[in-house]
Amino acid sequence: MLAAVEALEQDPAVTGAVLVARDTDAAWERFCALHRFVQAAGGCVSDEQGRLLAMRRLGRWDLPKGKVDPGEALDAAAVREVQEECGLKQVRCGVPLCVTWHTYTREGRRHLKRTDWYRMEASASEPLTAQVEEGITEVRWLTAAEVQAMKADTYPSLLPVLEAWSAGA
Repeated sequence: MLAAVEALEQDPAVTGAVLVARDTDAAWERFCALHRFVQAAGGCVSDEQGRLLAMRRLGRWDLPKGKVDPGEALDAAAVREVQEECGLKQVRCGVPLCVTWHTYTREGRRHLKRTDWYRMEASASEPLTAQVEEGITEVRWLTAAEVQAMKADTYPSLLPVLEAWSAGA
Protein backbone atom coordinates (compact mmCIF):
# COMPACT_ATOMS: atom_id res chain seq x y z
CA MET A 1 0.00 0.00 0.00
CA LEU A 2 2.77 2.43 0.91
CA ALA A 3 4.48 1.91 -2.44
CA ALA A 4 1.24 2.70 -4.29
CA VAL A 5 0.68 5.89 -2.27
CA GLU A 6 4.28 7.01 -2.82
CA ALA A 7 4.01 6.35 -6.56
CA LEU A 8 0.86 8.50 -6.77
CA GLU A 9 2.55 11.30 -4.83
CA GLN A 10 5.41 11.37 -7.36
CA ASP A 11 3.16 12.28 -10.31
CA PRO A 12 1.75 15.82 -10.07
CA ALA A 13 -0.58 15.08 -12.99
CA VAL A 14 -2.51 12.54 -10.88
CA THR A 15 -5.54 14.20 -9.28
CA GLY A 16 -7.27 11.04 -8.10
CA ALA A 17 -7.03 7.28 -8.00
CA VAL A 18 -9.21 4.23 -7.58
CA LEU A 19 -8.01 1.33 -5.47
CA VAL A 20 -9.33 -2.14 -6.23
CA ALA A 21 -8.86 -4.76 -3.52
CA ARG A 22 -10.27 -8.14 -2.56
CA ASP A 23 -10.76 -6.96 1.02
CA THR A 24 -11.75 -3.30 0.74
CA ASP A 25 -12.12 -2.84 4.50
CA ALA A 26 -8.57 -4.04 5.14
CA ALA A 27 -7.22 -1.93 2.26
CA TRP A 28 -9.02 1.17 3.61
CA GLU A 29 -7.59 0.53 7.10
CA ARG A 30 -4.05 0.26 5.67
CA PHE A 31 -4.56 3.44 3.64
CA CYS A 32 -5.87 5.32 6.69
CA ALA A 33 -2.96 4.09 8.80
CA LEU A 34 -0.60 5.94 6.44
CA HIS A 35 -2.36 9.27 7.09
CA ARG A 36 -3.38 11.55 9.94
CA PHE A 37 -7.18 11.96 9.78
CA VAL A 38 -8.54 15.52 9.66
CA GLN A 39 -12.26 16.27 10.01
CA ALA A 40 -13.28 19.52 8.36
CA ALA A 41 -16.48 21.34 7.46
CA GLY A 42 -17.27 24.07 4.98
CA GLY A 43 -19.95 26.06 3.30
CA CYS A 44 -21.31 26.86 -0.13
CA VAL A 45 -22.76 30.26 0.69
CA SER A 46 -25.27 31.90 -1.65
CA ASP A 47 -26.44 35.51 -1.49
CA GLU A 48 -29.79 37.07 -2.41
CA GLN A 49 -28.84 37.06 -6.10
CA GLY A 50 -27.83 33.39 -6.13
CA ARG A 51 -24.10 34.13 -6.32
CA LEU A 52 -21.54 31.88 -4.61
CA LEU A 53 -19.10 33.15 -1.99
CA ALA A 54 -15.55 32.22 -3.01
CA MET A 55 -12.05 33.24 -2.01
CA ARG A 56 -8.48 33.24 -3.27
CA ARG A 57 -6.27 31.21 -0.97
CA LEU A 58 -2.64 30.54 -1.74
CA GLY A 59 -3.16 31.74 -5.30
CA ARG A 60 -6.17 29.54 -6.19
CA TRP A 61 -9.92 29.79 -5.91
CA ASP A 62 -11.26 28.02 -2.84
CA LEU A 63 -14.33 27.78 -0.64
CA PRO A 64 -14.43 28.49 3.10
CA LYS A 65 -13.75 25.40 5.19
CA GLY A 66 -11.62 24.29 8.08
CA LYS A 67 -10.94 21.86 10.87
CA VAL A 68 -13.69 20.90 13.27
CA ASP A 69 -12.81 21.63 16.90
CA PRO A 70 -13.12 18.79 19.44
CA GLY A 71 -16.76 18.42 20.49
CA GLU A 72 -17.96 20.88 17.84
CA ALA A 73 -20.91 19.97 15.61
CA LEU A 74 -20.11 19.79 11.89
CA ASP A 75 -22.66 22.43 10.88
CA ALA A 76 -21.48 24.79 13.62
CA ALA A 77 -17.87 24.35 12.48
CA ALA A 78 -18.86 25.10 8.89
CA VAL A 79 -20.58 28.34 9.93
CA ARG A 80 -17.65 29.35 12.15
CA GLU A 81 -15.16 28.78 9.33
CA VAL A 82 -17.22 30.87 6.88
CA GLN A 83 -17.41 33.66 9.45
CA GLU A 84 -13.69 33.56 10.27
CA GLU A 85 -12.36 33.24 6.74
CA CYS A 86 -14.75 35.68 5.02
CA GLY A 87 -15.66 38.16 7.74
CA LEU A 88 -19.40 37.53 7.64
CA LYS A 89 -21.40 37.84 10.86
CA GLN A 90 -24.82 36.53 9.82
CA VAL A 91 -24.64 33.11 8.13
CA ARG A 92 -27.63 30.77 7.91
CA CYS A 93 -26.74 27.10 7.64
CA GLY A 94 -28.95 24.92 5.49
CA VAL A 95 -28.92 21.28 4.53
CA PRO A 96 -25.85 19.10 4.01
CA LEU A 97 -24.60 19.38 0.42
CA CYS A 98 -21.96 16.65 -0.02
CA VAL A 99 -18.81 15.13 1.47
CA THR A 100 -15.34 15.22 -0.08
CA TRP A 101 -12.11 13.42 0.76
CA HIS A 102 -8.59 14.40 -0.24
CA THR A 103 -5.02 13.83 0.83
CA TYR A 104 -2.16 16.25 1.26
CA THR A 105 1.29 16.33 2.79
CA ARG A 106 2.33 18.99 5.28
CA GLU A 107 5.63 19.10 7.15
CA GLY A 108 6.49 15.63 5.86
CA ARG A 109 3.31 14.02 7.19
CA ARG A 110 0.43 12.65 5.11
CA HIS A 111 -3.10 13.82 5.94
CA LEU A 112 -6.47 12.43 4.91
CA LYS A 113 -9.14 15.13 5.10
CA ARG A 114 -12.88 14.55 5.09
CA THR A 115 -14.88 17.74 4.53
CA ASP A 116 -18.62 17.87 5.16
CA TRP A 117 -20.14 20.65 3.04
CA TYR A 118 -23.36 22.59 3.77
CA ARG A 119 -25.59 24.90 1.78
CA MET A 120 -25.64 28.31 3.42
CA GLU A 121 -27.06 31.77 2.90
CA ALA A 122 -25.72 35.21 3.74
CA SER A 123 -26.41 38.76 2.66
CA ALA A 124 -24.23 40.51 0.09
CA SER A 125 -24.87 43.72 2.02
CA GLU A 126 -22.42 42.54 4.72
CA PRO A 127 -18.81 43.55 4.14
CA LEU A 128 -16.38 40.76 3.27
CA THR A 129 -12.99 40.54 4.97
CA ALA A 130 -10.30 38.06 3.92
CA GLN A 131 -8.56 36.20 6.75
CA VAL A 132 -5.05 37.09 5.59
CA GLU A 133 -3.29 34.97 8.22
CA GLU A 134 -4.85 31.89 6.53
CA GLY A 135 -3.38 32.85 3.15
CA ILE A 136 -6.67 34.33 1.90
CA THR A 137 -6.12 37.39 -0.30
CA GLU A 138 -9.60 37.98 -1.75
CA VAL A 139 -13.21 37.14 -0.89
CA ARG A 140 -16.05 37.88 -3.28
CA TRP A 141 -19.41 36.79 -4.65
CA LEU A 142 -19.22 34.93 -7.99
CA THR A 143 -21.95 34.67 -10.61
CA ALA A 144 -22.78 31.24 -12.08
CA ALA A 145 -20.59 32.06 -15.10
CA GLU A 146 -17.70 33.03 -12.82
CA VAL A 147 -18.14 29.78 -10.87
CA GLN A 148 -17.77 27.90 -14.16
CA ALA A 149 -14.53 29.79 -14.87
CA MET A 150 -13.36 29.14 -11.28
CA LYS A 151 -13.25 25.40 -12.03
CA ALA A 152 -10.11 25.89 -14.14
CA ASP A 153 -8.25 27.47 -11.18
CA THR A 154 -9.30 25.50 -8.13
CA TYR A 155 -8.53 22.23 -6.35
CA PRO A 156 -9.83 18.99 -7.94
CA SER A 157 -11.54 18.04 -4.67
CA LEU A 158 -13.77 21.13 -4.98
CA LEU A 159 -15.18 20.22 -8.38
CA PRO A 160 -17.89 17.88 -7.03
CA VAL A 161 -18.81 20.54 -4.45
CA LEU A 162 -19.24 23.16 -7.18
CA GLU A 163 -21.30 20.70 -9.24
CA ALA A 164 -23.57 19.94 -6.26
CA TRP A 165 -24.00 23.66 -5.57
CA SER A 166 -24.76 24.38 -9.26
CA ALA A 167 -27.30 21.54 -9.43
CA GLY A 168 -29.31 23.07 -6.60
CA ALA A 169 -28.62 26.76 -7.17
